[in-house]
Amino acid sequence: MIEYAKAPDVEKSARDIIATLQLNHLDLQRIQFYRSRGSKSRGVQARIHGLGRIWFDALQMEPNYIIEVISERFDQLESEEKDKVIIHELMHIPVGFSGGFVPHKGRITTRKVQTLYENYLKVARTPVSNA
Repeated sequence: MIEYAKAPDVEKSARDIIATLQLNHLDLQRIQFYRSRGSKSRGVQARIHGLGRIWFDALQMEPNYIIEVISERFDQLESEEKDKVIIHELMHIPVGFSGGFVPHKGRITTRKVQTLYENYLKVARTPVSNA
């Protein structure tokens, strides 16, 4: 049986990534972060969840997303790889925050994740001037 728990460490990393890369279309109030244990999935380190548009309409709520990290695989990664996984999952959320998903095909690639990660490191390491 899969067990789920909030993942404040993943949320903290995501908040830092979003702020540093100025991914202003991402509403952190509508993204939840969970860690699962006991998943039977193979080779998956994380996944993103959402509800179909009809659910948002029926429940009279705005679209929300859940980023789930699979403890058995994600927790063993080095910090750099964890950040790349988080970036990858955040890339699935469309600019319009519509409840849909950005597909992998041509839009989410290893190269694009690496480029965002390198930009993240570059900005994070740039000293802020107190002029």
